Amino acid sequence: MSESNAIANGLAGAGGGIIAQIITYPLQTVNTRQQTERTLKRNKQTLPSNTTTAPGTLLQIFQVIRTEGWGGLYSGLKPSLLGTAASQGIYYYFYQVFKNKAVAIAAARKVKGRGDGTVGMFGWLVVAAIAGSLNVLLTNPIWVLVTRMQTHTQAERKIMEEKKEALRKAASESAIADSTLQDKLDELNSIKPRPFGTIHAAKEVYNEAGTVGFWKGVFPALIMVCNPSIQFMIYESSLKHLREKRAAKKQGNTSISALESRLQAKQEIGGNNSLRYSGTFDAVLKMIRYEGITGFYKGMSTKIVQSVFAASVLFMIKEELVKAFIVLTNKSKKVASNLSS
Repeated sequence: MSESNAIANGLAGAGGGIIAQIITYPLQTVNTRQQTERTLKRNKQTLPSNTTTAPGTLLQIFQVIRTEGWGGLYSGLKPSLLGTAASQGIYYYFYQVFKNKAVAIAAARKVKGRGDGTVGMFGWLVVAAIAGSLNVLLTNPIWVLVTRMQTHTQAERKIMEEKKEALRKAASESAIADSTLQDKLDELNSIKPRPFGTIHAAKEVYNEAGTVGFWKGVFPALIMVCNPSIQFMIYESSLKHLREKRAAKKQGNTSISALESRLQAKQEIGGNNSLRYSGTFDAVLKMIRYEGITGFYKGMSTKIVQSVFAASVLFMIKEELVKAFIVLTNKSKKVASNLSS
C-alpha cells in the first residue's frame, strides 16, 4: 500500500508540475534571461561597453514577443516539460517513500513511550531535503539543456553585437568606406538564427565540458534544496493543523538561483575573461567583483511571482490527482472483490 501511495504521489506530482510549468513558463524564461544578463557595477567599466541594464519583467516579455514571437517565451518548453515531469515525479515519489518511513519511525517511538507518534517539523525538513537532493542529482542534466535553450537567442544576439562592434572598430582604424561597412553590417543582419533544439544543446554542452558539463550548477542546486524543503516543512505542518481542526469540528534564495543559471547558460565567446566561469567559486568571485552583490538577486521579483504561482497550482492539482487515484483504487478493489465473490 505504501509503495502504491508513493507511485500515486509521484504521478500526481508529475502531472501537477507539467500544468504549473506550462502556465508559468513565460515568467521562467524571462527570469532566466534576467539572471544571466551581465550588468556593470556603478562607476566601474570592467565589462564590455555593449552590456546594458536589463529591462523590467513586463517590458522584457513584450521585447521577446516583438523580436522572437510568442515562441520565444516558450523556448526550451519540450525538454522543460520532460524535466518537470521527471523532477516532480522523482521528488514526490522519494518524498512519499521517506515520509512513510518517518511516520513509521514516529509510530514506533510512541509505542516505546517516546514522542506523540507524529513527525516533527525537523523530521519533515530532513525528508524533503533527502528527496530534493536525489532529485537534483538525477535531473540536473535536463535543466542544463533547458537553460541553454532558454538563453540561446540572447547569447547569439550578444555574439552578433560583438561582431558588429569589431567591424565598426576596424572601419574607424583603417578608414574603410561607409558603404563597405554598411554592406558587411547588412550581411550580418541577414543571417538567420540557427535551429537550436535539444540535440544541438546537448552537443554544445558536451563539446564545451564533456560529460561533467551536464552537472554544471549542481552545487548551487543542492544548496537550493533548502527552498522546497522549507516549503514542505510548512506544508506538512499546516496540513496537520488543518486535519486536527477538521477532526475537532467533527467531534463537536534567489541569489543561488542566479548563480545556477549563470553556470548552466552558454558561456560568452571572446577574449573577455570576466564573462566566463570555470566553476561555482569562480562565478561567485567574478559576480561580486564585476557586478556586486546585486548580481545575485537579478530577477528576484519575477522569480517570487513565478515560484508562488507555480507552487500554488502544483499543490492544488497534485492533491486533487492523489484523491482521484485513491478513489479509483478503492473502486477497482470493490469491483475485484465483487467479481471474486
